[in-house]
Amino acid sequence: MTDAQDPKSPQQPNKPESDTSRSATPPQTPAATDAGVTPASPSPAPSDYVEPGTQAAPRPTGKPVAGTAEGSGGMPPNPDTLTRPPHATDASAPADAQAETPQPVHPMAPAVHPSAAQVASDRNPIGAPAPKSIEDVKAAGGEPPHQPTFGAGAARPGSPSSMGGQPSYLQAGDSPWSVLRRITSARFRAWYDRAGQRITQRTLKIGISARIFHPEPGSKGLRSKTLQYLEESIAHWVMSRDVLVFMIPTVDTQGLLHPSHIRLHDYAKHLDGLVLQGGADVSPLTYSEVATRHEWQGDRMRDMYELELLHEFVEQGKPILGVCRGCQLINVAFGGTLHQDIATDLPEAIPHVTETYEHNRHTLTFPEGSSLAQMLGPVDTPIVNSIHHQSVRTLGRDLSVEAMCAEDGVVEAIRYRKAPFVMGLQWHPEFHRAGGPEFLDCTPVLDNFLRAARETRF
Repeated sequence: MTDAQDPKSPQQPNKPESDTSRSATPPQTPAATDAGVTPASPSPAPSDYVEPGTQAAPRPTGKPVAGTAEGSGGMPPNPDTLTRPPHATDASAPADAQAETPQPVHPMAPAVHPSAAQVASDRNPIGAPAPKSIEDVKAAGGEPPHQPTFGAGAARPGSPSSMGGQPSYLQAGDSPWSVLRRITSARFRAWYDRAGQRITQRTLKIGISARIFHPEPGSKGLRSKTLQYLEESIAHWVMSRDVLVFMIPTVDTQGLLHPSHIRLHDYAKHLDGLVLQGGADVSPLTYSEVATRHEWQGDRMRDMYELELLHEFVEQGKPILGVCRGCQLINVAFGGTLHQDIATDLPEAIPHVTETYEHNRHTLTFPEGSSLAQMLGPVDTPIVNSIHHQSVRTLGRDLSVEAMCAEDGVVEAIRYRKAPFVMGLQWHPEFHRAGGPEFLDCTPVLDNFLRAARETRF
């Protein structure tokens, strides 16, 4: 049961409707109809939208408003005080004024688009002649307008066939073979540049043979072990030319504790060059002689290790630089022999080893055609240090003398002629500052060694 049917609820009196609540469309005047003006459609219901620059209309609050039946105390409203709706048309106004006066459009009203008939009438005004067809133009003897055709077999604008058969960037005499040849040449140049960068920019890896410290009888701790090590100066001298240095240890493929399948051949394969550093004497047994004194027995174990290493690098075609003992080992490797002691075998020679160690010095002389002299360039007085008591006696096969001591003629440098770079220096270039005025700067020798390493790395 609703509230209207509840007998207990008081019955509310019916309020008279206001004239403004009756919405009726005003009749269209004959003048407006004759002028061809389309009557405006009723305005849509008011919404919350407020046009920019205008003031929003007050919302109804339920209180009586002046000009209505409620606001006038139940009296009918005065027609003169009522506001005319914006869509109402004054019948007394002239038809022309109504036609010219623009009708306000509500912002939320839907847009009115022209019909197809109106568009056609705008394009072809009344009285204008109708456009002629292509057949009519041809019949009259005129030239028909250009009609683009993009059917099968037709050349589209911008295609090679529409521009003369080939792209404009090609040369007049180009053929498929000439274009292919240029493409192949460009690809080869790019590959060549990348290969050149790989060869010239990749860091070299130089191996240095190890010095060996053998266990001392009756000692304990570290001295009871076999040690393999590098002398710091030789490593830093090679590294001064921005290359990587690796000490090459001895290998033992038949060891009982840690057997390995790694061989010295593997080091020669993966490294770019070899430096044979100084150290103990070369054993006379290595060149088929017997030591004349006990202290000149040398290091037979190291001889075998370095000889195998040297031959592996020679077979790989990679450069070798021997220093002091390394120079003597190169001579022995190719069948040469040594003076076991210079002072004993050559009593007229100057002392080549003293208590001053690397400060002991002498000058050099270069034989005619020496490649070492060409590397070093013109030098007024080439002075080198001298820290050795053994030297070359019989020159090995395919070896040539590159430098000698100016005071006694002792061999100071040798070179193997059948390899890109295999050279031995009897002095220690790593023991003095490069470019110093007191000793010969051997940096050009190191640079030539590293250039050979780069050229023979593949």
